Amino acid sequence: MKEAGYGVLLAFQFLTRLPVPVACPWSPATSRWALRSYPLVGLVLGALLAGAAVLLESRLPAPLLAMVLLSLWVALSGGLHLDGLMDVADALGSNAPLARRWEIMKDPQVGSFGILALVFLLAWKGMLLWALLVAGAPLGVLVAVPALSRFGAVVLLRLAPCARREGLAWMWRQHLGPRDLPLALLALVPLFWLLPGWPWLFAALLAFLLLYGIAMTRSFNGINGDIVGAAIEGGELWLLLIAWSWWSFVMV
Repeated sequence: MKEAGYGVLLAFQFLTRLPVPVACPWSPATSRWALRSYPLVGLVLGALLAGAAVLLESRLPAPLLAMVLLSLWVALSGGLHLDGLMDVADALGSNAPLARRWEIMKDPQVGSFGILALVFLLAWKGMLLWALLVAGAPLGVLVAVPALSRFGAVVLLRLAPCARREGLAWMWRQHLGPRDLPLALLALVPLFWLLPGWPWLFAALLAFLLLYGIAMTRSFNGINGDIVGAAIEGGELWLLLIAWSWWSFVMV
């Protein structure tokens, strides 16, 4: 159980900017528990967003509340996955050969395609948050989206091929086993009570992961840490769009 506790804390240290003043050892066991805890981290992040929405919804108009929630969303994750999104966008936008795309992805400087991807992703996220607030969608959406997208990261790390035997994705991947996906899925059980329409979001996530995994395998021969981070951001955007569609048209 001590290894499980360290793994949970390790996941929070890696995926968030929440203060965790504990030195967590890295081992095969703690890394497995960290990956199993990815959806749990998403649940906590989503709960903080939903709590902020409850406190501020009567004080702020919907556009400003959406902007506050988006800013908090980025601050809590420290922009970690946005960096991966920009790297992947620069590499894909270059239309260069594979070796050159890998060089571009590793370049610490951000190019024009990365900036465009960042601007449009944040703009779409903000608009969709605004639209969800106006549509009266349950705040459980804010809890479900970060949790599901981080479960998606575990799915990619477990099932998609790693492009190279180096980097963060390979480091996390090499200790994963068959039981880790079901154990990670257990953290999503609270969504049964928080969000009646969550199975539709889950199905939409699986469809996104399938298409994204195929596209990244064709473009880069597999995944790496940046590609997984971009999947979290892209998955969140996709799930917000599906949630808005569901509560604007189906639930009406």
